[in-house]
Amino acid sequence: MIEFFTHLVHELKFPLAKPVPIFSLILLIILLCPILLKKINIPGIIGLIISGVVIGPHGLNMLAKSDAVDLFSTIGLLYIMFIAGLELDMNEFKANRNKSLLFGFFTFIFPLSIGFPVCFYFLNYDFNASFLTASMFATHTLVAYPIVSKLGIAKNQSVAITVGGTILTDTAVLIILAVIMGNSQGNLNQAFWIKLGVSLAIFSAIMFILIPRVAKWFFKKLESEKHAHYIFVLSVVFFAAFLAEVAGVEPIIGAFVAGLALNPLIPHSSALMNRIEFIGNSLFIPFFLISVGMLVDISVILSGPTALIVAGTLSVVAIFGKWTAAFFTQLVFKYTRTERQLIFGLSSAHAAATLAVILVGFKAEILDENILNGTIILILITCIVASFATEKAAKKIAICEEEVSHEDAGKDQILDEHILIPLAKTSATASLLDFALLIKDKKSSNPVTLLTIVPNNDQAEKNILKYRKAVDKFVVQGSASEVKINTIARIDHNPASGIARTSKEIMSDIVIIGWPRKTGFLDKIFGENVDSIINNVDKSLFICNFQKNFIEEKRLVFVCPPFSERGIGFHVLLQKICRLSTELSIPIVVYAEYNTHQAIQQIAVNLKLNAKLGFKSVMDWENFESISDEITVNDLVVFNLSRKGSVSYLSIFDRLPQKFEKNLSSNNVILVYPQDDRKESAMDAYEDFTATPLTKSLEAIEQIGKGLGNILKKG
Repeated sequence: MIEFFTHLVHELKFPLAKPVPIFSLILLIILLCPILLKKINIPGIIGLIISGVVIGPHGLNMLAKSDAVDLFSTIGLLYIMFIAGLELDMNEFKANRNKSLLFGFFTFIFPLSIGFPVCFYFLNYDFNASFLTASMFATHTLVAYPIVSKLGIAKNQSVAITVGGTILTDTAVLIILAVIMGNSQGNLNQAFWIKLGVSLAIFSAIMFILIPRVAKWFFKKLESEKHAHYIFVLSVVFFAAFLAEVAGVEPIIGAFVAGLALNPLIPHSSALMNRIEFIGNSLFIPFFLISVGMLVDISVILSGPTALIVAGTLSVVAIFGKWTAAFFTQLVFKYTRTERQLIFGLSSAHAAATLAVILVGFKAEILDENILNGTIILILITCIVASFATEKAAKKIAICEEEVSHEDAGKDQILDEHILIPLAKTSATASLLDFALLIKDKKSSNPVTLLTIVPNNDQAEKNILKYRKAVDKFVVQGSASEVKINTIARIDHNPASGIARTSKEIMSDIVIIGWPRKTGFLDKIFGENVDSIINNVDKSLFICNFQKNFIEEKRLVFVCPPFSERGIGFHVLLQKICRLSTELSIPIVVYAEYNTHQAIQQIAVNLKLNAKLGFKSVMDWENFESISDEITVNDLVVFNLSRKGSVSYLSIFDRLPQKFEKNLSSNNVILVYPQDDRKESAMDAYEDFTATPLTKSLEAIEQIGKGLGNILKKG
């Protein structure tokens, strides 16, 4: 027993040296800190930083700086920047790039303008030291970004411009660092500028031209190897960080650019995105935050008045400079006080880039020990201020957005939406389920339900067991995206009536089915399952023909016949279209008449949809070729149709599937029949002995005539 305790004491001797106890201690802190501090309303980020101070070499010395700690903290830092680039709403960023540029200018110039005279005149440093320290004030690290991401407001406009401004200001500061280093060494000549410009141009070409093409090819060729996708993404992040270092800027710029490059290829609702965020937020990012705390040496405050004055001055200037930038951004763009506070919170934390600038300057003997120690105290203070400010503002914005979504949910009934996917064959299920996960409302607690209709015969029970075994893998696919998947098997002679009955039983809002198989001439006259489903299912119906992976899409073409906007289900459809556009990072082009387009834009404004809607005028709806000729192979085509009896119904679209199969055979195509206001479905209308049978007979005769005409033409 004594021997055991002796061995235990030896193993736990501080600072910990072996990897197992080091990792165990870090995981224990990551687990307990957020839980304990949540009780007293302190952001978990602050707890992790303070824990780093306590266990670090300047605290209880439980953990020394080591290669393992450096490795994990570097991964965490790169992860924060990568996720920030990956979660950026590219449509929002492109629409507001001028705002990002202006904010980047403000958050760069104000701290620099305030910081330089303070360092030069008040702290009495020379030009190089003053300019380098002042440029450090302009940097910011997105330490508080996980708060925004967790609360689900990462796509808010104020977040988008702050994240966009980060890359601009940090790149500018790190280039200034390279320039000052060159100046201090006497190497600031024409060759220096040519080398820097060429290396950055090559880096940009590799990241924005080569990497997306390689990633597309990889995701397509190894579509089923989901674990390989994650390893590939990690490889791209570290390769980009390495290339950035070679190009003469910091690795964090490379990680952020990697996020931007892969952004259009990784939908926010995908299983891959869920894995990236889960592992980063659970392990790597907390590791980085703890390592930031380990740098802080509280004893420097007690070492003399100079260190205290420098640390206090740097902290005040840094916070005031960032607040000024946020204030002017609010004035120019007329943001609310809460949005200003969120911008200030996200941009006021100094950690990675700040430390990079100061350490390089210190090693080159441009800066002295007081600046180094003052900067470490500055990191602790700004991270605490940023965390509190961000969490307070982010909670207010999240609550406001939730209230708005509740109001919209009351109008459009999407908060608790239920998606039903009837399966004719399981081979198409993966793509239909992927589509359902992209458009599903994240706040809805209802699952996605997979349904199969089994004929009522001697093999019914065997077929049900066979179906359940086949769909098990799709339950796993849904759980990877943290979406519950339900499976239902029904016995029914008629698949269409089985689907209609089930959609009512589970109160589904959206039904997604695969493209119908090709049918013969007589089948078309006497009706087929899909026609029965269209007439019997009064929910929003999506008929999908997916020929390829969504990552190949460049535009979303949304075709809206006249009066489409008048259907009661159109608002929900437009929300789904905008969500799909955001997830795939592609623009929307609306093909419609002018009045319809104006109405759609007004609906988008009323629903507070951020998607940018382009417009193409269509006047001759009978000439389908005029639309199809403008559609390229990389367009996702969504055609809004109406059931018979609806205000926007046009009989010319009844033969649309055949035209799509002929003219758009290589495109991903979705035909949508939004929920309409018909009081009865075809199943309920058997007692109606008005002109309906006569109308159907005339339509059948018309189809027979056209069919015979086609046969004679071919003859």
